[in-house]
Amino acid sequence: MEVVWEGFKLGLLLTVMVGPIFFAIIQTGVEEGFLAAFIVGLGIWVSDLLYILFVYFGISYAEDLVQNQTFTYITGSIGGAILIAIGIGIMLSKPPVFDRSKTSKPRSSYLNLLSRGFLINTVNPFTIFFWFSVTSTMVVHDTFNHAQATLFFGTILFTIICTDMIKALLAKRISNRLTQKHIEWSRKITGLVLVLFGLVLLIRVFVIGS
Repeated sequence: MEVVWEGFKLGLLLTVMVGPIFFAIIQTGVEEGFLAAFIVGLGIWVSDLLYILFVYFGISYAEDLVQNQTFTYITGSIGGAILIAIGIGIMLSKPPVFDRSKTSKPRSSYLNLLSRGFLINTVNPFTIFFWFSVTSTMVVHDTFNHAQATLFFGTILFTIICTDMIKALLAKRISNRLTQKHIEWSRKITGLVLVLFGLVLLIRVFVIGS
């Protein structure tokens, strides 16, 4: 049960962090409803799962990567540039106009939503550093066997999935009280947040890290 408890705590830690992932789910839920936000979340969860598998089964290779300065520069610059591009795209594009008398909202394609979540999570260098830190300091250091590691990571992912779904549901409830103008401002704020996170990444890479 200690393994489950540790996984649950780390899952909660991730979900309370206000970052680009948080705003992506909220913005999608407000504009396009629960299902759309769920699909964005699915892209995020798939990205997390792939990172977990990569770090867990290639811990020595992952260690070399995260400690490599060139890797930090590459991931930071590419990740920052992509977050800025996504943020600008969100700010410049108009939100869908929906009729409240209809039961469903206009929605982007499933592939577009899935790719959005996957990309935002994958290009964020924090993601791989987080999973590497968790794996090296807890799983490897505490010598978890495969069953314990599976339970540990499974609990983290389960916690993330449940809390992300709650965020999507809350966003949907909030959207019922918002006007079209509110939704436009929500999109601008979300885009601006992504741009700021991208700029912070670039500053850390080229200013602080130099």
